[in-house]
Amino acid sequence: MILAYRVFTTLLYPFLFLFVFWRKITKKEDQNRYKEKVLISHFKVNKKLDSKLIWFHAASIGEFKSIMPIVNHLNINNNNLQFLITTSTLSSGKLATLELKKFNNMEHRYLPYDINFLISKFMYLWRPNKIFLVDSEIWPNLLLNAKKYKIPIALINARLTSKSFKNWMIFPNVAKKIFNIFNVCICSNTQTKNFLKKLNLKNIYFKGNIKLIEKIDYQGIKDINENILSKKIFWFAASTHKEEDNFCLKTHIKLKEKFKDIITIIAPRHIDRAKDIKILSENLNLKSQILNKDEAIIENKEIIIINYFGALKNYFKYAKSVFIGKSIDNKFKDNGGQNPIEAAKLDCKIYHGPYVSNFEETYSAFQNLKIATKVNNFEDLSNHLSFDLQSSHEKDPKISVLLKNLEQKTFADTMEIVENFINNDVYKT
Repeated sequence: MILAYRVFTTLLYPFLFLFVFWRKITKKEDQNRYKEKVLISHFKVNKKLDSKLIWFHAASIGEFKSIMPIVNHLNINNNNLQFLITTSTLSSGKLATLELKKFNNMEHRYLPYDINFLISKFMYLWRPNKIFLVDSEIWPNLLLNAKKYKIPIALINARLTSKSFKNWMIFPNVAKKIFNIFNVCICSNTQTKNFLKKLNLKNIYFKGNIKLIEKIDYQGIKDINENILSKKIFWFAASTHKEEDNFCLKTHIKLKEKFKDIITIIAPRHIDRAKDIKILSENLNLKSQILNKDEAIIENKEIIIINYFGALKNYFKYAKSVFIGKSIDNKFKDNGGQNPIEAAKLDCKIYHGPYVSNFEETYSAFQNLKIATKVNNFEDLSNHLSFDLQSSHEKDPKISVLLKNLEQKTFADTMEIVENFINNDVYKT
């Protein structure tokens, strides 16, 4: 199967070249650097011979933000390290370029496609001393070349869903061969840890989700509707799915019995559903508005439907109470739950349904700290929100303190493993 994968990806190369060029034309790739993904001549290697090179691959913005506290800590506490940070998406590349330009020992590149001759040459030219892959970035050719060049490799904040594990286990021997190349795995949840144990991996750890340690620029969050959000009574439903639209609207109707001017803000996980939510609202005689980027909320609108990406933190900043979606319908029993960490870091009181397996440990920790509460139906949610919203607009200051303690423990425990991995030439248990 590994040989078949390598042959298939090599045969795919000419088409990937055309594909990335098409993405460049449609402005989904970096206009000047898209060739880094497909041409060896554009790898632009800049390695310092007197430094130990540590390579982190973080595919998208979320993964990049989650590793930067780790990279910064390593940089401050070690004098002889150079960092290569690779990403895959245009947005993460732009952010990485901006963030890393302030350092003279950090380089950003786009990761080449997982084609054997590209990855082999990339790794040979850069010759990193240690490699960290972030989250669910499992690329067979990359892993096999790390083994070929005898470069220790770790998976950090590892996340393997039930669906992904089942897919890998179609070819169990191949899965074991690929995954056992990792010298260390730091998992984001116990489910992933258990899956990796079934693949006979060693040096598996669960110390918490590293997205807890991501820094958020609170003062840098600005919104055109700040004045309304600071004064009006509202609650926020984030990352909701189709099955939860009526749930949110029924909650709103129930709350109207007590709060005549209540506003419900809904940010659907997939913004192409905005019109559908508006139709549902109008069918219930609720005055709604589809809100595009940099638009003002219209007076007397009670259902505000967010219709642009990157909006969540703007509303987390001002919301006292938040419902996190993909959690209330039985459909989500095996793959439910959206990430609640950003909401918690912005001091929101969090509500969620019973189905949160994707972030089970995070929700459990938040429940223990009384940051998050499970609800089973819209009556549950409306009762909790009614209690929250009848008091001051001010958020609960205890949330920041409780979360800070959890964040510090996660960071310290994770850094102990990361530094041990980096500082040992041969990683041992």
